[in-house]
Amino acid sequence: MRSLTMNLSLAVAATFGLAAFSGAVRAADMPVEYPPVIEAPEPMPLPAVGGWYLRGDIGYKYYQAPKGVLSDRTWGSFGNNGEFGSEKMQGAADFGAGVGYKFNDYLRADLTVDYETPAKFKGQAYCTLAGPCGGGEWESSESAKITAYSALANVYADLGDFHGLKPYLGAGAGASYLKTSDVKSSAQDAFSGNYPAGKGKWNFAWALMAGVEYPLSDRLSLDLGYRYLNLGDAQTGSVTANPGGAVTHINYEDIQAHEVRLGLRYYLN
Repeated sequence: MRSLTMNLSLAVAATFGLAAFSGAVRAADMPVEYPPVIEAPEPMPLPAVGGWYLRGDIGYKYYQAPKGVLSDRTWGSFGNNGEFGSEKMQGAADFGAGVGYKFNDYLRADLTVDYETPAKFKGQAYCTLAGPCGGGEWESSESAKITAYSALANVYADLGDFHGLKPYLGAGAGASYLKTSDVKSSAQDAFSGNYPAGKGKWNFAWALMAGVEYPLSDRLSLDLGYRYLNLGDAQTGSVTANPGGAVTHINYEDIQAHEVRLGLRYYLN
């Protein structure tokens, strides 16, 4: 009896041992579960909100007709209160350069300097002198060349990005220097045979701009724009009348231009 009890105990122990071993084997075969790994996204680079840039421009000026007038309106043999008629001014090429700063995606400013090739002014004066200008007719042909230099401080509002095109509006103010040369008149008797000499004059100048920027790379952009530019007045040197000895010069008033410009902007950072 004792032997039977011991055998039953051994059998039960073996059964439980086998079950435990089988469970351990099954547990060993199961994959170990670890906590999920959460990958943090890479930080996005901050957009550049500002930076210096250089610019260069070429363009063509279409002038509105300035007003020609003698400073002494009763001078010499000219009538019509000394005012010219049929004034017009030919176009001229323009070359500019500048440096600017982009504050953010919507605001920038720059300083620009421009040189303009000489533009020819033409007009007629009402001449009362018989002979070379007929007398009492618009027959005195007047002409001069006017060269312009300008320096402006400009501010621009960039209006957004439309499929790579970035339109803008702008305004500027500064100074212009207008230099006259090659002054000619068919009424040479009225000028005592001497034409007025050329002369330079400083003016307040201002501008309005509109255009579009097209990026060619991360740093280089193409700029196609329009600019209205008011340059002020130009004048000649003084000349003496014959007879009488009165002195006068010619004013070319309210010189304005419409410009078409093509430029490049290079961002330094």
